[in-house]
Amino acid sequence: MDERICGMSQGFADLHTHTRASDGTEPPAANVRLAFEAGLAAVAITDHDTVAGMEEALEEGRKLGMEVVPGVELSTVSGGQDIHVLGYFIRTDDEMFLERLDRLRRVRDLRNDMMLEKLRGLGVDITMDEVLSQRNREHRSDETVGRPHIAEVLIRKGYAGSLEEAFAKYLGKNGAAYVNPPRIGPEEAIRWIHEAGGAAVLAHPGLYQDDRLVEELIQSGLDGIEADHSDHSPEDAEKYRALAERYGLLATAGSDFHGMRGGQVFHAPLGSRKTDVQVVERLRQVSRTIRSKP
Repeated sequence: MDERICGMSQGFADLHTHTRASDGTEPPAANVRLAFEAGLAAVAITDHDTVAGMEEALEEGRKLGMEVVPGVELSTVSGGQDIHVLGYFIRTDDEMFLERLDRLRRVRDLRNDMMLEKLRGLGVDITMDEVLSQRNREHRSDETVGRPHIAEVLIRKGYAGSLEEAFAKYLGKNGAAYVNPPRIGPEEAIRWIHEAGGAAVLAHPGLYQDDRLVEELIQSGLDGIEADHSDHSPEDAEKYRALAERYGLLATAGSDFHGMRGGQVFHAPLGSRKTDVQVVERLRQVSRTIRSKP
């Protein structure tokens, strides 16, 4: 019998993937099938500020007999830059958490409008209707629209030749149209995840170039650090694995798969970054411990 069906004692997991419920291009069920076809035993769905794709992913996992980890990636700001915090084994039906996610999505919508206004000020004529049309379907209120959707319009209208150019020239943190409206801090995101019964993990810390912040967030209650990520160098991965070990935290891994855009995989193929499923079991145990506290 396939080990993915008979248990979670062996195998690997990709703990960072996105679907079209946020800024990925694949339906949630497709991410699960891709993980199964890649030989993984588990996959996490971690869409930005939404759990809209979770039920579909869990159902596909039941059909295939593989573990789907309920997750989310919360958008926060610290020191003027985006900081992302992953939550695992959250209660996806928690009313307070769902209300908080809705608040984050409203800030994200504001940010999109501000970016489009800034782009128009630069002579780049793009409308929100054009951005929404990239989804090729009706936009739901519990789904998110992000910078990759804007980047696709920039490419289609000839303002950029690739996703990399769109982010470098306009949308990345050094881009001409970058904006960052007030958001919650990562410390609050950790608290929200814990209050929803989940384990909190700092996403891709190597991108922030702020290890003092990482240390501060560890003191704020982080349960893990994403050490192995598609945008981390081998040296980054080793550094953050060692940091996690020093503080007794979990070191996780994820591809940050977003599907195909412009004929290229964005960020990396699903399963290209993975960790032993025992990390999944430890995340589950952290979640259980958090939920058992009065």
